[in-house]
Amino acid sequence: MIVLFPSCAFLSEVTRTIAIHEALRARGEAVQMATHGGPYESVLRDEGIAYDLVAPTMDAERCRALVRAIPGVSAVDMPLYSEGEVRAHVAEEAAYFREKKARAVVSGFALTTLLSSRVANIPLVTDHAGSFVGPAMDRGLIPAPVRSPIPLLRFFPEGIRRFFANQGPMRAKHFGRELNRVAAELGVEGVPSLAALLSGDLTLVTDIPEMVGLSKEELEGWVPKVPAAFRAGTTMRYTGPLFAKLSCEVPAAVTRFLERSSSRSIVYVAITSSPPELVRNAVAAARSAGARVLVAATSHALDDLSSDDVCVAKVLPSLAIFPRVDLGIIAGGQGSVQTALACGTPFVGLPLQPEQDWNVVCAERVGAARRVDPRRAAGGDLTNAVRALLTGDTATHARAAAARVRDLFAKVDGPACAAEAIVDYLAARAPLPPSRRESGGAATSAEAT
Repeated sequence: MIVLFPSCAFLSEVTRTIAIHEALRARGEAVQMATHGGPYESVLRDEGIAYDLVAPTMDAERCRALVRAIPGVSAVDMPLYSEGEVRAHVAEEAAYFREKKARAVVSGFALTTLLSSRVANIPLVTDHAGSFVGPAMDRGLIPAPVRSPIPLLRFFPEGIRRFFANQGPMRAKHFGRELNRVAAELGVEGVPSLAALLSGDLTLVTDIPEMVGLSKEELEGWVPKVPAAFRAGTTMRYTGPLFAKLSCEVPAAVTRFLERSSSRSIVYVAITSSPPELVRNAVAAARSAGARVLVAATSHALDDLSSDDVCVAKVLPSLAIFPRVDLGIIAGGQGSVQTALACGTPFVGLPLQPEQDWNVVCAERVGAARRVDPRRAAGGDLTNAVRALLTGDTATHARAAAARVRDLFAKVDGPACAAEAIVDYLAARAPLPPSRRESGGAATSAEAT
């Protein structure tokens, strides 16, 4: 049994996990979906996927707090979990994995699986980092973010900010402090850095070399320059693009909006897991650029934006929307970036954290995107970027670049490659060392819970 355990605080993570779930099933693997719950649990139901809800459950408000605490999203250092939450999550997850006789767990921002997989002595497979991974950091490829997690860095030259963007994730230890305290109690391997927090025993790098700038040999043969920054045996595999292919239909009101005769361009605003004010600013900027706007509000209450020029819906199947619009405005999560490019549609990225900066810059480097500081979305910067990608030579070049990436993506079946990488890894892996608990160590207070 392979357990897939997404964090339902993130739409992109849920949809990517669904894609892997279906690809593993197609190979005849026994799989089980499970989650602690959250606002995008509904997507699992809508897709007809049976899943187990594992305690302690997370409601929408707890998930919003988790999103706000992500490094780079919050302007202050906020813990992702309390120590009590870590203990409870790890205990219940490990018990669940044992009950299911799991061979592996596939997860992402359900970060407590970094420990519970160790307690259950099974490997952890992750995809949530996209291509924001150690090999890119070691090569110095990561750009300086528009919103640095370290506010004082904005006063430093570009070169220094870029150095910190690449070295910082491998040196920063405090993001996993609560996890590490509980790991020490349980006698299992902790999380030595932010880069390790984003990696599994098998890390699926869900992109292609042409976008990342690293060859298959460079990525998969990578040996860390700073071994202490990563857990022993961390393995990287290119698996290709992995993005949402939801089966939900385009609502009739959205279809009417898209088909309405008009000479004006349509901009699709799909900024999930973000503050609602950013979505509102993006809509205002697109309208200022002379465009009509389609909004995927997801969990936000934005119906008041509706007008003749603005159509507001909830969760939309972006793969069916992007081919019918002229431009996207997205935060820059890899799923959204890849969905736009798979449809040959350029976009403006408003990155909320460093991994999103990296995704947008990869697309910007090939000419298919523009990056704008989300703090300037209410000013003229976003309007100017939208206008540039809708008209003139810049728009023509951006569409051609997006079309080239579309053709590259079409050659790779990302979900199938991800499933193949998981199955091959499990067939070849050596057993993980037993935890202190399994090797006869003394019981801890966490075990008593």
